Amino acid sequence: MGYQVEKTDEEWRAELSPEEYAVLRKAGTERAFTGEYTDTETTGVYRCKACQAKLFESDTKFHSGCGWPSFYQPMSDTIEYIEDTSAGMKRVEVRCANCGSHLGHVFPDGYGTPTGDRYCINSISLTLEPVAEQ
Repeated sequence: MGYQVEKTDEEWRAELSPEEYAVLRKAGTERAFTGEYTDTETTGVYRCKACQAKLFESDTKFHSGCGWPSFYQPMSDTIEYIEDTSAGMKRVEVRCANCGSHLGHVFPDGYGTPTGDRYCINSISLTLEPVAEQ
């Protein structure tokens, strides 16, 4: 495996809710427009729900209308990219590079963003650490 955070399946099941486990450890997907962070505009850092690694800054979040939180750029070296041919299509899965948890997928259709990418991320895979307003 080679991740900084390595746990047994039993340990993950004990730490995560059944819904979190299904998405983070079994590459499931939450239903569109149901996630906690879909429309959130709070300033802060989005972390991996499983290991708390920093993944995305709120200033890279945008409203794509896809039903999941969308970001155009992850923080440096925080994401692992995996070719995904499930569901009858070719996609790029994104996982936390620290613990290997499934986050979502990245698509090259982030029109109008600085990178042209849309990281379509499950809210249940994230924890938002708000930054105090000054």
